Amino acid sequence: MNQDFKNKLLAMRPACQRTVALAAAEDVDALRAVCAARDMGFVNAVLCGDENKIKNLAQKNGLNISGFEIIHCADDVSAATCATGLVRDGHADILMKGLVHSADILRAVLNRETGIRGDGVLSHVSVLYSRTYNRTLFLTDIAMVMYPDLETKVNLINNAVDFARHMGVDMPRVAPLCAVETLNPKMQATVDAAALCQMNRRGEIKNCIVSGPIAFDIAVSRRAADKKGVAGPIAGNADILLFHNIEAGNNTIKAMVQFGDWVFGGVVLGARAPIVLNSRSDSYMSKLYSICCACTM
Repeated sequence: MNQDFKNKLLAMRPACQRTVALAAAEDVDALRAVCAARDMGFVNAVLCGDENKIKNLAQKNGLNISGFEIIHCADDVSAATCATGLVRDGHADILMKGLVHSADILRAVLNRETGIRGDGVLSHVSVLYSRTYNRTLFLTDIAMVMYPDLETKVNLINNAVDFARHMGVDMPRVAPLCAVETLNPKMQATVDAAALCQMNRRGEIKNCIVSGPIAFDIAVSRRAADKKGVAGPIAGNADILLFHNIEAGNNTIKAMVQFGDWVFGGVVLGARAPIVLNSRSDSYMSKLYSICCACTM
């Protein structure tokens, strides 16, 4: 971990440690991330899963988990239920996915009797940081909501704005991304973008600036905006990128991570507690960044 990124993480450290409930903790990158977050003063943890496998994995990889409580669970579904229950009962502040399918942990979260479903829409907000550009971007939704309608987009913006404000962005600039910057009735993304702007101006969407329709290059690059003659509060300065569908968002973030120096973190919002829902294949650094982001909520 380079020092610049470490300093960025340390600036996010909460006033008091949070407790993470790690579901199916037999995941070396998740364990390494939780241990690193503990060493940096962010969290304590409860590890839910196969006790012998967790201890053997930690020993094999030189990870000190002696200070963590371990709750033995027979399988990953039981571990997801156990970890969710710890959050529901107030014994943990953050739910984190380990070696368990997303569908299984979300099923535990959404269980009406034993889960932690909140009143709002569950959505995923990705946080991307680039040392090269010294910039943080929030992307939604690239993992949960597939094809949001206008009402759902309002909820996605509200979740992302709340998250960005907790991350220190007081008045985030929201870009509803489209292929063009003009309203075209045949392109629903542009129709929704124009409606969202009007709602923002009327005060129906608060604590942010929404401007669109706007294309990706104009939203993130001042140079591109100037060359195309596009002005406005968002041009080149977007904080939150709102995607019209999951394919656009998911492929965009993968391209940025694979071909750029962007570090990826992400949190599911809208439940009674933040949920760290990284892919099982995500790196230790990505999972650590996600934990640190969740601690700001």
